[in-house]
Amino acid sequence: QVHLVESGGGLVQAGGSLRLSCAASGLTFSYYAMGWFRQAPGKEREFVAAIRWSGGITDYADSVTGRFTISRDNAKNTVYLQMNSLKPEDTANYYCAAGRVATMRRWDEYNYWGQGTQVTVSS
Repeated sequence: QVHLVESGGGLVQAGGSLRLSCAASGLTFSYYAMGWFRQAPGKEREFVAAIRWSGGITDYADSVTGRFTISRDNAKNTVYLQMNSLKPEDTANYYCAAGRVATMRRWDEYNYWGQGTQVTVSS
């Protein structure tokens, strides 16, 4: 059974930083692309960042480019999202996902999802 468990969320002031982690089990982690998505109340789920199996290819939403960095450690079955210069509009529940994906940006390409971790950025 596949499990993805996110951690690292919390409350931070605008301009601050957080690092999210997502630990995976029950799958051959290095075979999968990993993505981060977020969803704020009343809004649709949106793509944040993704990374291919090798870590050599990454993709970011325009809204986070230059502020967020995705990385993975295949030896630890873990993907990270370093979030710097946080803004109130980054407030959302953040989910990690694993999939054998084509575009990396489409949420419906991902096979497995975590339960999410809440990020709240105060102004």
